[in-house]
Amino acid sequence: MSEGTMQLRAQRDQRDPQAKRAKRLTRVLVGAAAVPVMLVAAGCSSDSGSDDGKDKAAEESAASQSASPSPTVRAAAFHKLPEPCSVVTEKTRKDLVPKADSGKEGTSNDTASRASCSWDSLDDNGVKGSQFRWLSVSMLRFESDVTRGEGNKLAHDYYEKQLKDVQSAEGAKKLKTAPVSGTGDEASLVRYDLKKKEGTFKQQTVVTRVENVVVTVDFNGAGLAGDKTPDADDLAKDAQKAAKEAVAAVTKANGTAGDGKSSATPSPSKSDSKSGSKAPSEGSSKSPSTSSSKAPAKDS
Repeated sequence: MSEGTMQLRAQRDQRDPQAKRAKRLTRVLVGAAAVPVMLVAAGCSSDSGSDDGKDKAAEESAASQSASPSPTVRAAAFHKLPEPCSVVTEKTRKDLVPKADSGKEGTSNDTASRASCSWDSLDDNGVKGSQFRWLSVSMLRFESDVTRGEGNKLAHDYYEKQLKDVQSAEGAKKLKTAPVSGTGDEASLVRYDLKKKEGTFKQQTVVTRVENVVVTVDFNGAGLAGDKTPDADDLAKDAQKAAKEAVAAVTKANGTAGDGKSSATPSPSKSDSKSGSKAPSEGSSKSPSTSSSKAPAKDS
């Protein structure tokens, strides 16, 4: 081998390692440059998925809200009232107010929610004196309302308010309150004496609730012109009898048989509780009738 050829090979051998190192360095740099590109692509893919998730969650939330049911309350059990002057039987009417020919129906612009009837009887025996009786039955029905609540609860609140009003009767003497069983879901008897110029009236008031209806029965009697004062216990029994018949008439008018006792769990009665419930349809919380004794039509 000539000296020139040997020099050329030596120069090639010196260049080859450098070339090889340059190639390896180029591959490393190219690979390193590719990593950030992959990371950026992965980052873009991740962000895109996050936005899609948020949008999907928002759509599901909106769909859930639109699918939520509107607030509801249990429908009232009774939807109408009976004819008020027929809520007591003819036999009971003749026993309680024997001289009454027919009842006087109270004024109402919504007889399905508010109704009343009253009877008065004067048994005039001239110089021997007279016996006066007055009977009144009033009914108030409450509808269920989303904002105010269930009809039963509204009726219970009114029952307590009505009972308190009766117990606050002006001029009442010897006032007593007692629970009444077997009549509606809750019932109470309030009895007291009321002195007037005609004589002493023995007042008996039964306030009762059956489902979403409150029934108030007022019954009083007096002996006039020297006649004897009627027995308060007898009047109380008569008032409770009339109340029981009135409650039964309410249930019958709504297609329910029985003695007027509903299947609902009775609400506890508290005579001193306060209530802000409103009466239905007429927008008034006043009772259809008052619990004060009515004076006789004429003096004896």
